Amino acid sequence: MSLGRAFTVLWGANAASNLADGLAFVSMPLLAASLTDDPRLVAGVATVYALVRLLVALPVGVLVDRADRRTLLLTANLLRGASVLALALCVHVGVGGLVLLYIAIAVIGTLETAADNAAVSIVPSIIRDHDLDRANGRISAAQLIADEFVGPPLGGVLFALAASAPIFAMGGLWAGAGLLALALPMRTTRKSENGNPTSDLTTVSREAAAGIRWLARHRTVGSLALISAVTSVGYMMPFSILVLFAQQRLGLDDAGYGVILAVSALGGLVGSVATPRIRSRLGYRWTIVASLVTGSASLSALSATTSSVLAAVLLAVYILHAVVWGICATSLRQRLVPDELRGRVNAATRVMSLAGLALGSGLGGVLALTHIALPVLVGGFVFLVCSAAAVVLLRHVDRE
Repeated sequence: MSLGRAFTVLWGANAASNLADGLAFVSMPLLAASLTDDPRLVAGVATVYALVRLLVALPVGVLVDRADRRTLLLTANLLRGASVLALALCVHVGVGGLVLLYIAIAVIGTLETAADNAAVSIVPSIIRDHDLDRANGRISAAQLIADEFVGPPLGGVLFALAASAPIFAMGGLWAGAGLLALALPMRTTRKSENGNPTSDLTTVSREAAAGIRWLARHRTVGSLALISAVTSVGYMMPFSILVLFAQQRLGLDDAGYGVILAVSALGGLVGSVATPRIRSRLGYRWTIVASLVTGSASLSALSATTSSVLAAVLLAVYILHAVVWGICATSLRQRLVPDELRGRVNAATRVMSLAGLALGSGLGGVLALTHIALPVLVGGFVFLVCSAAAVVLLRHVDRE
């Protein structure tokens, strides 16, 4: 069943952007590795990207609530495309180096934060509440296909042809996503809360704080943000060392590791399709609880196995849980957060999740020194705790 022309346009823009993300996932580290053999400098690409997204999340949330979101989505994607095309030209002619790559990654991370927040904030304005689960499921499915199945292998093939080839493709895809946004409806812009459209640091900080306060006071959305932060810790503990787990515990080589990741993404596609039906039967509270219990069980079982086949199945079940949880949490936030606060609340929630990912990554490395399976087991325990918290904290969610 169609969700309307506006959603089709937004879905197409998201799909193009996600495919560019999939290309970037492979091509940017490969480009860094072609410029240096220092692992610290290669890893610095991911570090810069993560730090920039964390630093700009809150001010970007203020911008998303002030500006016309269609214009912001259009501008962010066009600028991403232009900056990446400029990088591709420099790579093609052999100009620049790691510094230029780091600058490009910082620009991409900033603009991606704006585009992602704007896109999520637009959905409730073009989709009826009872269709949000289906809409977010379709967006999630497109993201999985682009990020996991199409983008990475295509990026590798293009890079083998020429280092600049996947970067040119990324630029074109992001520019195309921006142009598609022209077909979305416009939204009346909002002035800052003191009545003047100022953008000084004090005003931006005050408006960002208003979003944080609203989040802290709202029973359901605040609880979802807290659970999301803790589940991010549980997620990143095993996934920060998953490649080592696959090598040491499952006996897989690089190709085998890629295969189990691809198989795991199939679970996400199942979750994208199944979530609306599950939620309509169980309600949001018990769907979220069931998904978190499923995540806990799959990680606990994964920590005990040495079978690569069983591990692939368990990872697929885990990704299924993550998609179900993500769709439910996103749909609830879209339904319950007022339009004028949506960008800032999205940003505050994202900052909490990013902090959880950073903490989980550090804990995963420390725990793995004791035993390679320990981060996976502890991650399962974290999800079990979160499922118990969801039973208590989300008891009123289906009446809101």
